[in-house]
Amino acid sequence: MAQPIILAVDDDPEVLAAVERDLRQHYRRDYRIMKASSGRDALAAAQKLKQRGSAVALFLADQRMPEMSGTDFLKEARKLHPDASKVLLTAYADTEAAIVSINEIELDHYLMKPWDPPDQRLYPVLDDLLSDWVARVRLPFDGIRVAGARWSPQSYAVKDFLSRNQIPYQWIDVEQDPSTREMLVSLVGNADQLPIILFPDGSHLVQPTNLELADKIGLQTKAQLPFYDVVIVGAGPAGLAASVYGASEGLRTLLVEQSGPGGQAGTSSRIENYLGFPSGVSGADLARRAAAQAKRLGAELLDAQDVREVRREDPFRVVTLGDGSEISCHALVLATGVSVRVLDVPGAAELAGIGIYYGAAATEVGLYRDCDIAIVGGGNSAGQAALFYARYVKSVTIIIRADDLEKSMSQYLIDRIAAAPNIVLRNRAEIARVNGTDHLEAIVLRDRDSGEEETVEVSALFVFIGAAPFTEIVANLVKRDEKGFVLTGPDLMVNGKLPKSWPLDRDPFLLEASVPGVFAAGDVRAGSSKRVAAAVGEGSGVVGMIHRYLQTV
Repeated sequence: MAQPIILAVDDDPEVLAAVERDLRQHYRRDYRIMKASSGRDALAAAQKLKQRGSAVALFLADQRMPEMSGTDFLKEARKLHPDASKVLLTAYADTEAAIVSINEIELDHYLMKPWDPPDQRLYPVLDDLLSDWVARVRLPFDGIRVAGARWSPQSYAVKDFLSRNQIPYQWIDVEQDPSTREMLVSLVGNADQLPIILFPDGSHLVQPTNLELADKIGLQTKAQLPFYDVVIVGAGPAGLAASVYGASEGLRTLLVEQSGPGGQAGTSSRIENYLGFPSGVSGADLARRAAAQAKRLGAELLDAQDVREVRREDPFRVVTLGDGSEISCHALVLATGVSVRVLDVPGAAELAGIGIYYGAAATEVGLYRDCDIAIVGGGNSAGQAALFYARYVKSVTIIIRADDLEKSMSQYLIDRIAAAPNIVLRNRAEIARVNGTDHLEAIVLRDRDSGEEETVEVSALFVFIGAAPFTEIVANLVKRDEKGFVLTGPDLMVNGKLPKSWPLDRDPFLLEASVPGVFAAGDVRAGSSKRVAAAVGEGSGVVGMIHRYLQTV
């Protein structure tokens, strides 16, 4: 496969030579380094690269160039290579122009000249941008291929698993690709056993489980040790934060996840109110960064492993995994998060994964271009999904039972939804039933005031109706509230007294459950604020409480 390209542009020969030298020294193994001495020459080179189908990973342009400034060049180059990262080289006097460029051309970064030493002032910035580019851009393909059918729940499940784990793949609809279907018949004898996963080494899997697929693609599914200081169940924002801080503070840390890093937040197309990301960050990017950070600091991450049971064998806590293996630990963190509640109307169960999706299901956006879709739910996740899909589909109908979105959605999302020309809000409405045979064809809306029903033709329905906690694995271990959320700290008090089952003289720590050494963080905890930043805060904060607990073990 041809190397992606980094193109440097500067009209000063000495500066251009220095840029090229530093880029080659650090990136020549993975990228082809090109240079141009003017914006015009660089634009001509970008046009030729577009014609050849070459992938440009990054443009690095000087702002002060005659005839065409760096900003003007990046503006034009962006039209040819919209996925390329854009960096501006500036003098101190040019910072205002660079800041303007962030808004006008979505500039990714600007660097002050001189950038010496590059190990501190150049490479860290470009490493981050190139890492992001590799994660989001699909290069000429020679990797995993998923052969399936559009209206196949099993095919959707495989795509969703690969997407959540950010494993690149190529989707092949066998109903639209006769040659692939013929190949599958000769390979497995029956092209109806879908999906079939094809690998670059010539091997394949037929209707694999997540665990089988994870093993094949090289994800870690087995713990390296029988015992850990802390085991964290769930790799949402809270679990990832706990693994980062636990590992960084010297605890032997294991993180167990059944679907993929990020949890429900990982499916968000853009989180715009998370601290430190002025342009917003996708849930997938945030999860990828956090998982990489946790691994770098020494945490182990198990993928495609579900937890079947948690039991107490003082002074240890024992976790039983889906494959029957067991892991012991001093402390356990429940960060299992929540799931979207199932739509309980006639016809919904049969159409799950073939027109009805729980969560954003970003993998399916290509299937519904120029179609009419609907979203049920009025929280932030629903708003983010509506804005994401509105960029691709014909229309989005948001269905809510309430009078408006004010009580359940952040104002910045409400304002953007109101400004979107193809998003319609249907308030005081509910779904009575759904129609379709092998896929969703229409939904029937009921007016909550008049009771009148209306059939609305839609190609897809995305469901965001409330949250159900994943706590069945500890139902017989810790105390929960009436909705199934884990009670912690002061919430364990009844009439000012701790439950009789609490065995210690001290009070439970703020995030500690009714069993010493078992903690809960993030959305799964009763009373949590159900925000990404809050979950990250609880996940990081719980590590300090674990240290205090370990002093008593």
